[in-house]
Amino acid sequence: MRFLSRAVAGAAIAAVTVGIFLGGSAMADAARGESVADDVPPFAVETFDYPGAEEILAEQGFLLQRGDGHIVLAECGSEENLLRLLARSREDVCFRTTGTEGFLSLELDSVYGVRTNDADNTHLEMTAEGDQVEYDIPAETWEGVGEAVDGREHVLLEIRVTR
Repeated sequence: MRFLSRAVAGAAIAAVTVGIFLGGSAMADAARGESVADDVPPFAVETFDYPGAEEILAEQGFLLQRGDGHIVLAECGSEENLLRLLARSREDVCFRTTGTEGFLSLELDSVYGVRTNDADNTHLEMTAEGDQVEYDIPAETWEGVGEAVDGREHVLLEIRVTR
């Protein structure tokens, strides 16, 4: 018991010594008019912006804005089980989905069809001439959407998948 008391007392003294040293350093900085916060690196804040969005826009002509990382651009035909979007005047656009749910906001013009992957539900939000249009499409289904449904040019704004 006496050994345990000495160990606890030793740890307490060490903690106080470290606290005085660190606190004294901060107080000395404050006395010199220096901000302690200037020495601390900034916090990383996740904005969920899609990485490389400007390059994709320049190379492929559509904008990937924000997402949670569970829906990512993939080369069509590079693997099985991709979400495939069909749009007029362009090659198909494919995405790999991971996890139990995911979202991606984007701007992809002239979308008229989709081939869903094995996600239980693929939710698409689109706009045409100011009207919002939404589709819920089951797993592994080819379906006409947007322009194929009502003849107007649609812009795909958001994809959500759930498993």
